[in-house]
Amino acid sequence: MGNNAIKAHLENSRKTGIFQLTGKGLPEFPEELQRLTGNLRTVDLSSNKIEVLPAAIGNFLQMKSLTLNCNKLTSLPDEIGKLKKLETLLLNGNHLTQLPSTVGQLKALRTLSLSGNKFREFPAGLGSLRHLDVLDLSKNHIQAVPAEVAALQAIEINLNQNQISVVSAEVSTCQRLKVLRLEENCLELTSIPVSILTTSQVSLLSVEGNLFEVKNMRDLEGYEKVSRETDACFFDIQPAAK
Repeated sequence: MGNNAIKAHLENSRKTGIFQLTGKGLPEFPEELQRLTGNLRTVDLSSNKIEVLPAAIGNFLQMKSLTLNCNKLTSLPDEIGKLKKLETLLLNGNHLTQLPSTVGQLKALRTLSLSGNKFREFPAGLGSLRHLDVLDLSKNHIQAVPAEVAALQAIEINLNQNQISVVSAEVSTCQRLKVLRLEENCLELTSIPVSILTTSQVSLLSVEGNLFEVKNMRDLEGYEKVSRETDACFFDIQPAAK
C-alpha cells in the first residue's frame, strides 16, 4: 500500500482516534502512526505480515484497543507494559511462545486473546491483571494448567484445543472464574479436580473432546450440581445450597 493511502487513513484517524488497516500485506508496523501517539485509542492491523512490534508502541499512551490478529509476531517488546489505558489486546494467529513480564503492568486490561499461537506453557505473570475478564489461550500447545492460575482474576478462561493433561486443583480457587473451557485436550476423567464441581465459582465447565465420555462425569463428586444431561458438551454447575 502506498504512502498516500496511509496518509489518507492517518487524516481520518486524527479525527476519530481509530486506525484500521487490515489485509494489506504490511511488512511492518507503520512508522507514520507515531505522529498520532497523543490521540490514537484504537489500532487494528490484522491480517498483515508484521513480524516485529516496535518499542515505540509504548508511546501510545491513550490506546485502549490493540488488534494484531493474523500477523507474524514472534515476541512483544517490553514497552507494551506502558499502555496503562489498554483494555483489549488481541494477538490471535501469530507465532508467540511467551509474553514479556511487563504485560502484567497493563492494569486496565479486560480482554487478552492469544488463540492460535505457539505457547507450550501457561503464560506467567497475569495474576496482577486485576480487571481481566476474558483470557483466550485456545489452539496452542499448552500441556498443563499450573497452580499459579489461582492468582488470575479472569471470569472466562478458554483453553480449548491444547494438549492439556494436567489441571491443578488451584484453578478452583480463582475468585471470579465462571467459565472454564477445556474442550479437545488430553484430559482423563481423573485429571479434572473434583473441587471445580464442589467448591469453585465455575458455573460453566466445557470438557467435550477429551479422553473420556462426558457422561462419565456423573461419577465425580459434586455431579449432583450439574443440571444438564450427561451427553451435553458443557455443564451448568449450580451453586451449592447454603
